Amino acid sequence: MERGERPVELLPQELRVLVAVAAAGGFSAAAETLGLTQSAVSHSVRGSEAKLGVVLFERGRTGARATPAGERAAAHARRILRLYEVMGAEARGAGQRTGAGGVARDTVAGPLRVTAFRSAALHLLPPALERLTALHPGIRPEVRVVRELGAGSAGEVAAGRADLGIATLGGPGEVPAGLPGLLTGLLVEEAYSLVHPAGHPSPRELPLLDWDENCGSCTRDWWRAQDWIPGPTVRAEDDAMVLTMVGRGLGMAILPDLSLREATEAVEITGLGPRGPVRRVGYVTTPESAATLAVRALIRELRAEKA
Repeated sequence: MERGERPVELLPQELRVLVAVAAAGGFSAAAETLGLTQSAVSHSVRGSEAKLGVVLFERGRTGARATPAGERAAAHARRILRLYEVMGAEARGAGQRTGAGGVARDTVAGPLRVTAFRSAALHLLPPALERLTALHPGIRPEVRVVRELGAGSAGEVAAGRADLGIATLGGPGEVPAGLPGLLTGLLVEEAYSLVHPAGHPSPRELPLLDWDENCGSCTRDWWRAQDWIPGPTVRAEDDAMVLTMVGRGLGMAILPDLSLREATEAVEITGLGPRGPVRRVGYVTTPESAATLAVRALIRELRAEKA
């Protein structure tokens, strides 16, 4: 901020309107969601645009589409509104529970929004959430499965729609591309393996089964360097479908360890050696969410699962 420039101050209701319009794609639909008139929503958006000095939505006959500035403003608005919710919950829970020796401890309660890709939601989250809710019965986990395409789980966190995500990480200390400002922590490094129908004499000669969110660029680079791996013949919806199709003898696949926890006796798993590809899976959160009691508690349990 330049010297003498006043900080932008949008009221909570203005933030709620921005979020509603961005989600609904129109002023009328947002007004219905908020229980306001369309003119009140339109007036609020114009006021926010005047305060910020940018156009937040492109108006048209089909509705209102967020501009890049509007998308960013809506993401910040969701994150700010979430902090209002957390502030109230943590203030009410401060020193409410008495622990061992009569020491007052903070009660951790309220919704905890988590997003993850399918295999992580199935195998990494449940044990951690089980321990978390046993320690803090007031926490209400809300888990959404997001396909790990484009921004994926990390994008949901950056957009303010989740407090913590389980995502595929880049290199050490790297957040997913295009999403600066997020905090990450490694949870597991899972190796990829060749999966093929049990008892098949020449599994490398089978067609390759694949799915779009299979792996990141590092793994794809490894694939391209292997002359025995053909281009994908069949693309499936997700890793579970790929595994089922392999078990039916329809081809071979290269899958990470989390996906292989659902393998049956119909398939065989062959390691790809010490130089085979590895997927780095970790948690992603924002700096402000990382300071909240519920997210800190979940990260502890996820790390305990890793140990």
